[in-house]
Amino acid sequence: MANTKKSLKNSKKVTSLVTHPLLSQLNQLLSHHLKPNQRVLLALSGGLDSTVLLHLLAAAKQSNSFELYAMHVHHGLSQNADAWADFCTQQCELLNVPVEVVYVQLDPNSKLGIEAAARQLRYEALFDFKLNEIEPDFIATAHHQDDQAETLLLQLFRGAGVKGLASMAAIDEPRRLMRPLLEVSRQTLQAYAEQHNISWCNDESNDNTHYERNFVRHDLLPVLATRYPSVKSVLARTASHLAEANELLDSLAKIDANDLLQNNSLCLQGLTSLDLPRAKNLLRWWFAQNQLSMPSSDHLNEIIQQVFNAKADANINIQLQHLSLKRYQQRAYLCAERVAEAFDMTWNGESHLDLPNGGQLHFKQVIGAGLALKHGMTKLRITNRDGGERFKPDVLRPTRTLKHLLQEANIPPWQREHLPLIYWHDTLALVPNIGITHELRADEGELGLDIIWQDI
Repeated sequence: MANTKKSLKNSKKVTSLVTHPLLSQLNQLLSHHLKPNQRVLLALSGGLDSTVLLHLLAAAKQSNSFELYAMHVHHGLSQNADAWADFCTQQCELLNVPVEVVYVQLDPNSKLGIEAAARQLRYEALFDFKLNEIEPDFIATAHHQDDQAETLLLQLFRGAGVKGLASMAAIDEPRRLMRPLLEVSRQTLQAYAEQHNISWCNDESNDNTHYERNFVRHDLLPVLATRYPSVKSVLARTASHLAEANELLDSLAKIDANDLLQNNSLCLQGLTSLDLPRAKNLLRWWFAQNQLSMPSSDHLNEIIQQVFNAKADANINIQLQHLSLKRYQQRAYLCAERVAEAFDMTWNGESHLDLPNGGQLHFKQVIGAGLALKHGMTKLRITNRDGGERFKPDVLRPTRTLKHLLQEANIPPWQREHLPLIYWHDTLALVPNIGITHELRADEGELGLDIIWQDI
């Protein structure tokens, strides 16, 4: 994203729309899923779908207590882009809805293609939105029944599995997404707009059948509709059935993950004991939990071959978008690639510290555990490994090298490079995931400082 231009505006004029089945349907959804005074951010393109949703949400505020904002993302791809931004601003002023116009720079050489790259920039802008440092509770998009049908066909043509074919959800709480129009056809939206004299912008690129979705919309679905008039609603219903099937697969994956997944690492011995379809299902679920796109069937088979059949000491590093899949001591890990960076910090009583390598340390006073605060630990030094450190967390065992203790604890090599060490004066007092030096540990009933390392 190159730069952002904010233009939060309000007008004195508020319009009221006539009660309509669409508005009743929206009010019912909002009453079930919105708490009082929650914030909804609308993705507003200026097209038919999002403009109708803007008017519906503005009218719904009369029956539901929520705050409504809008965002228009200016891609600069069309000579009409400025006019669309002005239109969105004017519509929001008319309805007394604060609006933000965000300008993004699209890479014309993106490997994603123009459609996907533009969509990614839109979602980045929407999910980055904050007002007074507060995120919206939901991001509303105007996806409708026709979009569901088109998406199902596109995913079929790409050979997607059940997860890819599953429909979009009206409410996606983990991602904070709200799609109130999913059961509404585009024809119904257009009729609503015409009935209420709502104008909208036409994006000329929507007529270009060079783009996959436009080809399905303008060339393929009309032909299917000549033989199957209800094809769009039927495809949308099929997508809903697949979504239910996907929920069952996710439930099965959660059962398997309960036994095999710990601290976001997967037990390979347990994974290989599952039959192949069930193992693949668990891997897909695990990838989705880490915001990874689903690999193709061939790529997934290749991953399974490498992870299952590699020698125990093999160095596996499979790149999966923003994360890498690594293997160590019969466990698989998903981790971000980063360069080890030397740091030397001081803790002065904060509840948490952000580390230069992206991790965090959390500090909490407890009873009978952690570093004994009776020693007056108001300051602690935090640094990374320098090599040669020795440590004695167990009074009954001799002092040993930290390197030996890390190997014994099966700490993966890539985590050791970023491991923060906590010193009190010149004494190595605490090593996360290893222990506390025995002479500084709080005894039963004593006030202690618990320190938790959260790696990325």
